[in-house]
Amino acid sequence: MKKYFILLLTLSFALALNVRAGSKKETKEISIQTSAVCKMCKDRLESNLIYEKGVKKVSLDMKTKILTIKYRSDKTNPETLKKAVSNLGYDADEVPANEKAYEELPACCKKDAAPH
Repeated sequence: MKKYFILLLTLSFALALNVRAGSKKETKEISIQTSAVCKMCKDRLESNLIYEKGVKKVSLDMKTKILTIKYRSDKTNPETLKKAVSNLGYDADEVPANEKAYEELPACCKKDAAPH
């Protein structure tokens, strides 16, 4: 009886370790070149993308127009994140801005607006 108890306890422990190892949450980072122009663009991108599934942190460098996103790779992927940027009206690397969303951007956020 004691042997069965030890065996059961060992199996339970091994199973618990296996489940925990399988649920490891890997955080990745992606840098996306955008068509953002101003602080309003920065605020719009950062405040909207943080609510995308799996996104942990969003930051836009206004000088380079590079959007850096930290995300959980088990929840989202680079293609989905680029599509989310596009759906906000901005270019995202090779993914062009969604035309309808781009038209709804304020004038100061359009690609041809002077930096301000």
